[in-house]
Amino acid sequence: MAFLAFLVIFSFILCAFALGQEVFWLAGALFLLGFVFMGYGLKLKRSATQSA
Repeated sequence: MAFLAFLVIFSFILCAFALGQEVFWLAGALFLLGFVFMGYGLKLKRSATQSA
C-alpha cells in the first residue's frame, strides 16, 4: 500500500512537471493515471475492510 501511495504522489508530481514544460497531453495522462492508482488503492482498502 505504501508503494501504491508513492505511485499516486509521484504521478501528480510528474503531472506538475509536465505542466511546467507545457506538455499538456502528458500532464493530462499523468493526472488520469494518478486517479487510476488512487481508485485502485481505495478499491483494495474497501475489499480488505469488508473481508475482516
